[in-house]
Amino acid sequence: MIEEISVATLQKKLQAGEDIFLLDVREPHEFAAFNIKGHLIPLAELLQRLNEIPKNKPIVTICRSGKRSDIAGQMLKAHGFNDVKNLAGGLLAWQ
Repeated sequence: MIEEISVATLQKKLQAGEDIFLLDVREPHEFAAFNIKGHLIPLAELLQRLNEIPKNKPIVTICRSGKRSDIAGQMLKAHGFNDVKNLAGGLLAWQ
């Protein structure tokens, strides 16, 4: 399990204008139904699309409940991404 960030903390950081890469690892139909303007890269495509993710910004991984995004965060850490956090509770907590 990777470090988590709460919805309240993430909202404060975004409102303060912090440059955070929001990585949404849900499926396109989930993203279309509701999103917080993150970058959509479904979990199944993540390893093939690592080049789309900046290594010089903090990354917050996002999914529906926090499970897929935790897996994504672990994958990123294993591939050299250092500043990665998982949105605690996912978008269910956000809503």
